Amino acid sequence: MFRLLFLLPVILCAAWWLFLNANNIPLKQGRKGFFYIIIFSLFVLGFFTFMVYITNSDL
Repeated sequence: MFRLLFLLPVILCAAWWLFLNANNIPLKQGRKGFFYIIIFSLFVLGFFTFMVYITNSDL
């Protein structure tokens, strides 16, 4: 599951791009959404990486 986490931003960006195209919104105008998707995906990846680190540590 953890190794497939890279698909999260790919799928979300593809869905955002399809939404923009369906509503005839230029990519330049929807660029901020891509940044939000990347930030959200990095947060999720960081959270899961932290959880793996915490659960595998020798405390």
